Amino acid sequence: MNLYDIESYNYPIPPELIAQTPLRRRDDSRLMRVFRSGERPEHRLFSHISSLIREGDLFVMNDTRVFRARILGRKIPGGAAAEIFFLSPAGNASDWVALVRPGRRLPPGSLVKTEDGGTICVGKRLNDGRRLVSIPEGINPDVLFERCGQIPLPPYIKNTEIPEERYQTVYADRTKKRSVAAPTAGLHFTPELMEELKRRGADIEFLTLDVGIGTFRPVKTNNIEEHKMHSERCEIIKRCADSINRAKSQGRRIVAVGTTVVRALESFAGEDGVISPGGRETDIFIKPGYRFKIPDAIITNFHLPQSTLLMLAASFAGYENIMNAYAEAIRFRYRFFSFGDAMLIE
Repeated sequence: MNLYDIESYNYPIPPELIAQTPLRRRDDSRLMRVFRSGERPEHRLFSHISSLIREGDLFVMNDTRVFRARILGRKIPGGAAAEIFFLSPAGNASDWVALVRPGRRLPPGSLVKTEDGGTICVGKRLNDGRRLVSIPEGINPDVLFERCGQIPLPPYIKNTEIPEERYQTVYADRTKKRSVAAPTAGLHFTPELMEELKRRGADIEFLTLDVGIGTFRPVKTNNIEEHKMHSERCEIIKRCADSINRAKSQGRRIVAVGTTVVRALESFAGEDGVISPGGRETDIFIKPGYRFKIPDAIITNFHLPQSTLLMLAASFAGYENIMNAYAEAIRFRYRFFSFGDAMLIE
């Protein structure tokens, strides 16, 4: 098996297993317990996770919040439907990097009228299908997004009537509306479950990684080593860094809630395994052969075929182990992707 061949990370997913709606209760989702040692997985409910922790475990969570990044409008002139998916600022409050649809019918200089009567100018073409767009000077982007934007659900979710808060973690920081996708492993947690973790002797800390579109895009190169990750902004404050370093020195487990947390932790870790606080851009691509420095266990959802997130999980659990777990999840009719079930890899 060539672990750098993109086809090694393909698997058949029955369409009916792609979760279209969240469950009534977040922690009613199923949980597959996957052992890095290769033992047969266990099948649980996510609400049982508090019974699986060890006293002193440190859970690290990503507190970023998804913003209303998708704006629908009409092309001027003509009135044809247009969509602008804002990704990240491009140096000032007016200019942003975005995806636009239909791209071929929106050449540089095109204007899109928003539902509040404002206009967005579509600018030059960038790489990977991205565009530079400009909003009128003097318009606060946050106000524009709140007034005209929609939460950008993944394209495989066809149900557009999902309440916005169900695509946010319960611990998302309302001051950090900077992500275009949710850190979905965290969607399973409820306030009550987090309190139960603490009662059982676990600690919880938060870092921030602003999730970009590149994390979820499939790898398009046959050799995964040729794939280039887009960078994402991440931040670890001193309190979080100190807690992680102290837990590692005391031999306690670090439980990373989601692949975004794993990427942030590994981006801030020195060769000695010590986390230094601060903020930075990271384009780390974790694939088989990578030597992990920080996490001892990972909570994660089931990821798209040929995605960098599946490759990260395979790096941590072992390739054969993770692909067998995915096959078992399909046999047992687990729900997949953003609103799907979870696994605990330890």
